[in-house]
Amino acid sequence: MTILAQAIEVTRRYGDMLALDRVSLDIRAGELIGLLGPNGAGKSTLINLFAGLRRPTSGTVKLFGGSPLDPAMRRGIGVTPQETGLPESLRVGEIVDFVSAHFRECVGTAELLARFGLGDFAGRQVGGLSGGQRRRLAVALAFAGRPRLVFLDEPTTGLDVEARRTLWDGIRAFHQDGGTVLLTSHYLEEIEALAERVVVVGGGRVLADDSMRAVRDMVDARRVSFAAGELPELPGVLGAERANGRIDLLVSDPDRLVVELVRSGVPFSGLEIRPATLEEAFLTLTSKDAAVSGLIPSTPGRTLAHA
Repeated sequence: MTILAQAIEVTRRYGDMLALDRVSLDIRAGELIGLLGPNGAGKSTLINLFAGLRRPTSGTVKLFGGSPLDPAMRRGIGVTPQETGLPESLRVGEIVDFVSAHFRECVGTAELLARFGLGDFAGRQVGGLSGGQRRRLAVALAFAGRPRLVFLDEPTTGLDVEARRTLWDGIRAFHQDGGTVLLTSHYLEEIEALAERVVVVGGGRVLADDSMRAVRDMVDARRVSFAAGELPELPGVLGAERANGRIDLLVSDPDRLVVELVRSGVPFSGLEIRPATLEEAFLTLTSKDAAVSGLIPSTPGRTLAHA
């Protein structure tokens, strides 16, 4: 499969801060990749390197076999960063026409706006749009020049459920037509709904890079749920919640935990064990960074009563 973009042993520093630490990643034609990681993990930095907006401190970044700093290479990509600013006095259709004029081939304005649920807004000034509508426009513009590869950094931030699903449909349509997408998201259900390949980053490094199923399976985490009172310390507990009289434990070894629970003599009922969701797998993979990110406790075997 053709490699469209490649990071090879890439490190990026901002002063004393290490954003990326010897990261290697290939983006192949036709993939839809979900990039996951806590804030500060290096997701946006990686996108900026691929898009030619930043240079690596060391290592190599390639785009379509050339340099991302080459404008001829960048014409083949579309990008929606986390934050965008659009001229408030221009109309939606005018902005699409302006962006499209920079490309040899482009999607028709009406077609593009319809694809992202903005068909009725072509004549409206950007200043009159809601925050969610502006965000949809910013994402739509990434597809205006019929790109081969699109980078979307938190594309649905601030959108309601209906608007988010409209964007999902637009992204899926591009991918089904042979397009390649790398997107970051804080909505893990978004990655589950869209991505075929999942890359998890933490502390500036790639922690996992595989299919959705494989990422879940590579972390030996299961969700153990039951009703009980106070518990003693139990082995391999990665996370704990108590709600509606039930206790939910994210554990590395459910068999061992159940054995220890029985041995403790604590009464319990309604035991359920199921595989970890992508979110739970994500938290487990990044647990080494938990002290910094605040995602989950970093000390296994804590007492649930103090959770």
